[in-house]
Amino acid sequence: MPWNDNAGPGPWGSPPSGGDKDKSDRPNPGPRRPTGGPQGPVDLNQVLEDLTERLRQTFKGPDRPRAIAATAAGVIVLWGLTGVYMVQPKQQGVVTTFGAFSRTAAPGLRYHLPFPIESVEKVAVTAIQTTDIGGGDDAQGSDERLMLTSDENIVDLSFKVQWRVSNAPKYLFNVRSPDTVIRAIGESAMREVVGKTALTPILTTGRGEVQDGAKQLIQQILDRYDAGVFVESVQIQTATPPPPVIDAFRDVQRASQNAQSAANIARGQGAQIVQQAKGYNAQVVRGAAGEAARFNQVYDQYKLAPAVTRERLYIETMQRVLAASNKVIIDSKGASAPVILPPDAFRPKSATVIQSVDGASQ
Repeated sequence: MPWNDNAGPGPWGSPPSGGDKDKSDRPNPGPRRPTGGPQGPVDLNQVLEDLTERLRQTFKGPDRPRAIAATAAGVIVLWGLTGVYMVQPKQQGVVTTFGAFSRTAAPGLRYHLPFPIESVEKVAVTAIQTTDIGGGDDAQGSDERLMLTSDENIVDLSFKVQWRVSNAPKYLFNVRSPDTVIRAIGESAMREVVGKTALTPILTTGRGEVQDGAKQLIQQILDRYDAGVFVESVQIQTATPPPPVIDAFRDVQRASQNAQSAANIARGQGAQIVQQAKGYNAQVVRGAAGEAARFNQVYDQYKLAPAVTRERLYIETMQRVLAASNKVIIDSKGASAPVILPPDAFRPKSATVIQSVDGASQ
């Protein structure tokens, strides 16, 4: 074919100079691999076989002792490097030697003897963890949430316990399952505190006392277990009567609130009346004291001049009596006939001047 004819250059150029003689003098290099283009898939089996063969040849040769020593040294070095570990800033490392507690490790790059001599377990000691007890809508009305109060009522209560690890070795080794233990202790402590408290304070203003009491009791029990856990807070999420009786309970609450409101109104009105009575009493007492003081002053003057005092008292008394009454002044000098007063003389708050019998204007 023309494209395969050695006489011509063909599409790949002219054949090498020297002809067939040059080809016969050189050894056959075999097929040439292309220098560019995509490579074919790597045969992993072939690679492993080549590596195995090289290792076999190495260990069979005169360098066998050296190869064994180098391999053993490399394995030991790699085994030793497995003891390098990193402790994060919020963590604490707990190192054990053959399973027994050995020491704690602070945050940073640390080292322990390789496994199985030593091992490390990292514990988050600053993170606040939460255990939810009775939470979720599905748990409403469940036995975990229903608790008996001191007044023999039942409350449907859910809460959460927030805690952190205070001692990592105790947390790991003294309690098998800390989360389960905290849940059980929290529920038991809350039931004890609720059992000593009436229903109304739990539902209204007494939640703070219940939370504080439960927190203290949970901490006491955990300390007895030496669990290495510190309770940060206990927070009540919901506290309601059980669903079957919630409507009746709300009716009772409304009636109690109405009664309390009426009692407050009555107490307010009673306090107002008492204040008014106290004010009137103080006013009367002050008036009597003033009258007594004035009488004492008059009596003192009377003892000094009895006649003058009697006359002054008479004049002041007549002045007070006649000041608000109608007055008619009659000059009866030389009069013998009875005096007839006109009707206008008795009109309120008026003064009538009557002419006397002798014709003088009075």
